[in-house]
Amino acid sequence: MVIECKHVWNHISGYLDGTLTAEEQVMIQTHLEHCEICSAILDSARNILVLTADDRVFELPVGFSERLHARLAAELGTVAGDTPPSPM
Repeated sequence: MVIECKHVWNHISGYLDGTLTAEEQVMIQTHLEHCEICSAILDSARNILVLTADDRVFELPVGFSERLHARLAAELGTVAGDTPPSPM
């Protein structure tokens, strides 16, 4: 069974936590071996977990959240083939 990037993104937390079924874990692992975008997202999620594991507080630059959401929306549209990403 072939899965899409959106499926991986919806289950990336469970993948990192090891709470997925064995079948889901294998499907996502197989997808990650061939998808650079999802592999980068997985690496970013892991980095966030490492950075936040010690309860340090980080101040984000002004407008970071808005830019992040715009970029994610653009990337989701690109992968789904809806709309091209906008420059940041």
